[in-house]
Amino acid sequence: MAHRVVITGMGCVSGMGVGVEALWDGLMRAQSAITPTHLVAGQHQTTLPAVRVAGYCPLNHFTADELIMRDRYAQFAIVAAREAVQQAGLGCGEQTPGDTGVVLGSGGGGELAREEAAVRMFYEGKIRCNPITVPKVNNQASVGLVSMEFGFTGPSFIVATGCAAATHAMCQAYLLIQSGVLVRALTGGTEAPVMLSVFQAFDAARVMSHTTCRPFSRDRDGMVIGEGGAVVVMEELQAARARGANILAEVCGIGMSSDASNTLYPTEAGPAQAITCALAMSRIHAEEVDYVNAHGTGTQANDRIETAAIRRALGHHADNITVSSTKALHGHAFGGAGGIELVATVLALQHGVAPPTANYLGHDEGCDLDYAPNAPRERRIDMAIKQSFAFGGVNAVLALRRDIRL
Repeated sequence: MAHRVVITGMGCVSGMGVGVEALWDGLMRAQSAITPTHLVAGQHQTTLPAVRVAGYCPLNHFTADELIMRDRYAQFAIVAAREAVQQAGLGCGEQTPGDTGVVLGSGGGGELAREEAAVRMFYEGKIRCNPITVPKVNNQASVGLVSMEFGFTGPSFIVATGCAAATHAMCQAYLLIQSGVLVRALTGGTEAPVMLSVFQAFDAARVMSHTTCRPFSRDRDGMVIGEGGAVVVMEELQAARARGANILAEVCGIGMSSDASNTLYPTEAGPAQAITCALAMSRIHAEEVDYVNAHGTGTQANDRIETAAIRRALGHHADNITVSSTKALHGHAFGGAGGIELVATVLALQHGVAPPTANYLGHDEGCDLDYAPNAPRERRIDMAIKQSFAFGGVNAVLALRRDIRL
């Protein structure tokens, strides 16, 4: 028997600040957190637009001893998980540890610790590495630390599919619960990529903006890197009801696909297939979709291809939906982006408001949908889609429902 999956708790760390409330407040104000950011590593430095987590102080959340073993990306995972667990009302003895797993996404893991080690070796000439480098840089450090934080002993693993990692992780958590392997999972993603080596690499690939992020807009010139992450509690419906949990939304289907075409340039067929699969698993028609939270990076190719994929999957109904990319506000957090945007999507369902696509300057060829430009859009949202895509042509989509049907 396939089990139904719901969301009962959410936590977030984003460019808007720490907490779900900070994210929603920032989205509703439509004020971008993108600012010129100066980065230094060894003798090299640069200044580019970026997003750091507003007001984040590690010592407000961890002791100095704890921080020795926690790279910045893992800190975000723990802080977000604490908020999600608290909202879900877990930790009160209702669940057994083995029923709960941790499935997170992260594209790069502890890249800050990795860059620091490289500077020490190749710039400062220190041949010995810090002995904690390995446990800090590992991608799986985040899931290990989160499971230790709460004592959850169910399956815990990391998904590392770059910009689609958080959404892929949430798809895996959904499948584990649907199939009965888990009762619940802490899932989402986290990343802390605001650092010189990452910026230089993506700038060399010519996908970085030197101005600001303008998804789907004319004059867009690339993405802006941000940091942060989000964790949600996914739970089997009957288990959530039995313990009186507040149900925020139902995850009614997922879709995953591969372009199998080109490492750098996306195709519309792959993303459209993932959307179609999510709708088919959800047993809903394209005409029932109200809102799409887009990947929307602000690059020329992604935004045009994503628009075409939405049209291909939803047909004529694409003209009736609202689409938005919140990356213009909180930046592109890579493996953490899908988690942040999933939280934004659930909040859109709850409040009946589509977050805006900020910094929009007007229509561009090939981008011809309703992108809620520059201001939140009030509308009834019963069904929503969250989609994420990544280099290598890997695609992941979640379909969500506001009301729980019998």
